[in-house]
Amino acid sequence: MSDLTITPVITKSERKAFVDLPFRLYKDDPAWVPPLKGEALGLITPEKNGWYSHAKVQLFLARENGRVVGRISAHIDTLALTMPAEQGFGPGVGQWGSMEAEREDVFAALLAKAEGWLREQGMTRALGPISQSVWEEPGLLVQGFDHSPTIMMGHAKPEYQGWIERAGYQQVKQLFTYELDITQEFPPIVKRIIRSGENNPRIVVREVDKRKFEEEAAIILSILNDAWSDNWGFVPLTPPEIKDVGVKLKPIVFNDLIRIAELDGKPVAFMITLPDLNEPLKPLNGSLLPFGWAKLLLWLRKPKVRTMRVPLMGVVKELQASRMASQLAFMMIEYIRVASVQHYGASRGEIGWILDDNQGMRSIAETIDSRVNKVYNIYGRDL
Repeated sequence: MSDLTITPVITKSERKAFVDLPFRLYKDDPAWVPPLKGEALGLITPEKNGWYSHAKVQLFLARENGRVVGRISAHIDTLALTMPAEQGFGPGVGQWGSMEAEREDVFAALLAKAEGWLREQGMTRALGPISQSVWEEPGLLVQGFDHSPTIMMGHAKPEYQGWIERAGYQQVKQLFTYELDITQEFPPIVKRIIRSGENNPRIVVREVDKRKFEEEAAIILSILNDAWSDNWGFVPLTPPEIKDVGVKLKPIVFNDLIRIAELDGKPVAFMITLPDLNEPLKPLNGSLLPFGWAKLLLWLRKPKVRTMRVPLMGVVKELQASRMASQLAFMMIEYIRVASVQHYGASRGEIGWILDDNQGMRSIAETIDSRVNKVYNIYGRDL
């Protein structure tokens, strides 16, 4: 007889069990990329994750006859509560995420537990899956199960979509990633736009200087907070989070893969590109021992990858409705495309995620002959 129990995660051993579950559920899925267990534990440990400075979180584990069969997180981002309601979050909106379960009935019980906790905290609506911050892994994969996600993107089982929708949730937002062959030159019209920008003395597109990491990060953050401030789900990054991101990403920051565009000497746009760290991580199966650390360190010194991912790009709001916005974007994409192929041996690029209503970025992606390769859904329901 089944004995399903759902309990809050409190101890270190329970957090470890929370992290360990996907390793069993996805062990036969060739597209899944095992995260480093230490990194995954850090994300759910308040002392190691700056996001907890403005969030309240409860993790839950489902056990059946003593065996872990599911997990979920319920959380409230206090900054998200202050955002305009028309941008997706706002007062009374909590989230759930990190959902994994062996069966639909287990998931339904976990979801009910997470929703109950959100109601107890005064929430009137739930969005999910959002695995912690919107800057981490938002959305449920619903298209693109046949290939591995790139760094900082999620994976899931195909059946989860039906489980969520049968639980009464409706899709509120879609996120797209686009892929393209970066060994091929861009269409003639794009090349003409780039040449026009290069002939404009007002425009300078430069590499970042990693030696001035904090200064360059501050410039990018300023553009990001302006460019993304009206986007669905936007929540500004806080100093503790920025510090965490810097520590995590600095090893894979390379000057020629991150560009800042200046107009009349003022920074107005940026593009961040990262070598796909998931490629060297995948064979490590979540551990740097016994020799994984040496392999990873060697790779970081001079990464050679198939895929480059563009997780963030932004143009200040005052230029977003102008032709110059797309011109700056095309220039940055082209310079980074060339560097990716010549210096890192890359052949594939991935842009995203991009919101379904971000017509400007979707148009840019389509103009350079890229195509949607993964789709992620975010769902909502009144509590």
